Amino acid sequence: MTTVATEAPAAKDTRSAGRRLYVAGVVLLCAWVLVPIYFLAINTLSSPDTVNSFPKPFFPEFDLGSLSFFLQFAGMLDALKNSVIVAAMTMVMSIAIGAPAGYALSRFDFRGKELFRLLILLTRAFPLPLLALPLAVMFIQTGLDDTAFGLALVHTTLAIPFAVLITFSLFSGIPLELEEAAWTLGCTRFTAFTKVVLPLILPGITASAIFAFVISWNEVFAAAVLTIENRTLTAFLLQSLDTSPLHLKFAGGFILVVPALIFIFAVRKYLFAMWGIANR
Repeated sequence: MTTVATEAPAAKDTRSAGRRLYVAGVVLLCAWVLVPIYFLAINTLSSPDTVNSFPKPFFPEFDLGSLSFFLQFAGMLDALKNSVIVAAMTMVMSIAIGAPAGYALSRFDFRGKELFRLLILLTRAFPLPLLALPLAVMFIQTGLDDTAFGLALVHTTLAIPFAVLITFSLFSGIPLELEEAAWTLGCTRFTAFTKVVLPLILPGITASAIFAFVISWNEVFAAAVLTIENRTLTAFLLQSLDTSPLHLKFAGGFILVVPALIFIFAVRKYLFAMWGIANR
């Protein structure tokens, strides 16, 4: 009896120490992610003089001088427009290709299905710098170099694996019996999909589209290699990194971060579902 009584407080202390360690790890991880974003926002919403001074403020001045300088910088608006165009084309093409592939994976059984899913994911295992030279030569020969459509094709290739896996998880969550019931009522497979399945998975499709948009928005290597005159925002900022003032760098970084933050809040539950983690 005495041994049991002494072991209970020890086990309780162990669980308490483990919980404190877990909480400390979560706090450190959140600080690691949020503190740089916080200081990025502070310097973006402060005047250029404040950004270039020291010490840095801990609260923003809500001065739009840095953002105004960013928008008025030569070539910046064209680069921003190119980023939006390329990301929008990537979003449309990745969903147009990835959603049917995800539907086929969830509804049809065929030999090598699991291997095919793995191979889709393994396409991201090839480093883009390794393919840079062949891509550049091929794009020059086909006339796709320095064009928004050519860069969107590369970004679509990067986004398709995630689009396929996310839409696969969405379609797998819709019971096949709903489509079969629609078939018995006279619907074809296409009309059953558009009238029954599509309204249910439309939020997830939107989240997958935002994911593709963010992948294209933040990609820099292909944009820097395959474009010269029609650079996207990331490639333009990289090109002028050595010569641009500090407040321009902060403003550019903030503009690049905002879509990624929107993506995190828009698709977090669908990413959990993709890996089989139950929503709570």
